[in-house]
Amino acid sequence: MMATAVLYLAAALVGGLGATFLRLPPLVGFLAAGFALGASGAPELPGLETVAELGVALLLFAIGLKLDVRSLLRPEIWLTTVAHLALSIAMAVGFLGLLAVVGLGLLADESLGSLALVGLALSFSSTVFVVKVLEDRSDTTALYGRIAVGVLVVQDVVAVAFLAASTGEPPSPWAFAVVALIPASWVLRRVWDRAGHGELQALFGAFVALVPGFWLFDAVGLSGDLGALVMGALLAGHPRATELSRSLLTVKDLALVAFFLQIGLHGMPAPVDVLLAVLLLLLLPLQVAGYALLLWLMRLRRRTSFLVGLALGNFSEFGIIVVAFGATAGLLDEEWTVIVSLAVAASFVVSAIVNRRGVELASRLTGLLPRRDVARLHPDDRPVDVGRTDAVVLGLGRVGSATYRRLRDVHGLTVIGVEHDRTRVAALRAEGIAVVPADATDLEFWARVKRAGRVRLAVLAMPFHKANLIALARLRAAGFTGRVAAIARYDEDAAELRRHGADAVYHLYGAAGAELADRAAADLAAGRGPDHESL
Repeated sequence: MMATAVLYLAAALVGGLGATFLRLPPLVGFLAAGFALGASGAPELPGLETVAELGVALLLFAIGLKLDVRSLLRPEIWLTTVAHLALSIAMAVGFLGLLAVVGLGLLADESLGSLALVGLALSFSSTVFVVKVLEDRSDTTALYGRIAVGVLVVQDVVAVAFLAASTGEPPSPWAFAVVALIPASWVLRRVWDRAGHGELQALFGAFVALVPGFWLFDAVGLSGDLGALVMGALLAGHPRATELSRSLLTVKDLALVAFFLQIGLHGMPAPVDVLLAVLLLLLLPLQVAGYALLLWLMRLRRRTSFLVGLALGNFSEFGIIVVAFGATAGLLDEEWTVIVSLAVAASFVVSAIVNRRGVELASRLTGLLPRRDVARLHPDDRPVDVGRTDAVVLGLGRVGSATYRRLRDVHGLTVIGVEHDRTRVAALRAEGIAVVPADATDLEFWARVKRAGRVRLAVLAMPFHKANLIALARLRAAGFTGRVAAIARYDEDAAELRRHGADAVYHLYGAAGAELADRAAADLAAGRGPDHESL
């Protein structure tokens, strides 16, 4: 077993490094490693599926910690999801029917019901993949990120209902007992308060996600993944929710490697299977267009609509489950499991490449939809105006908030903060901080900043390097001529920001060390040093 584990670890590492060398997300390399292991006839690794389920459960729990359940009732989420599912199935049936007329192998003898089942399998987007894309951009709390996650949650509910109805095995009568988790969450919050900030907090999070979450829901005939999501949502709003999510980050990411490896282990496809899987990728642009059109009809901005569509433009691992069920029930040929598995993996690769430039691409695609008057836009998606201000601080976490106060209180500048998390915006305003809900990567936002004509300083204080880099590119593209300062965690990140036009870059830990030294020296000079007589 240890030799097999070493083989899988080595394949994943080589695949991930290879993808990074090609400037692709590591998960593309993990998928390639999975297919390479499957094609080479590598022995199965015991426990791989369990580790993959662990990663997905922790990922969904982390999503739940940031989820506002009330948002799922908004029409731009539930109505878009239902309409898009119907539209996707119709498009897939029409496309597959056309291929059947052409006489492509496996499709020639399939019934309309079988084609509809494949269409259903391809109508869902991958929760794991999409959330990974959003996390890499630090956009899970941006408006488009919240809409994308909401659509995924509603899709998951539909998926659970489909599995329950199609298998003929409804959930256990005890399923209603999970309602008791709502008052029980009060007890869990009190336990959480006692868990501290170290490894005990991470253990608490893993326990809640996997025991009252995954295991309990699975035991009563519900989706375990849905249970992990629900438990996260019940604990959302706790002051340490973000801290808990970060403490689980490394374990979750390592476990998700097993998930992506597993995608490639469904069998060795024949040439005709590869051809059909590649042809199925032609449905992705139609799905993206469908999301964009529906959300635009919901009065969202064109850019927001395309950002959601591009993020959701992939197939889901749930599709593999659907076709596997169809094959077991005799509704589909078993070959469809291999085809859809390959299509799902290939869609991840395509979507990863597209979303690497997703922000820029969404801005370019806006011309495909008519412009709508600002007054008719959705209230949450209307462009904001920073007014007449001297400085703009992007990202009001600990660093950004401290920067804001320093510029305002010590240097006497008129400052405005920019934050895309609307819950945080409300809390910051209650503290007396002038902040607007906006997306720092939006070119239109920076065009408004430029038109204001007074802003002289932009501070990029967002916690993720990619977000700062994209914002820097957008503000330069908009013609912003003021000074730009940014933070960075690593030396290579600082160098990249300078190459792209940042006037000043401050190493987060280095700047903290310098500040600590200055304060310690000032205290020492003022006679506030340690009491040496007591040492």
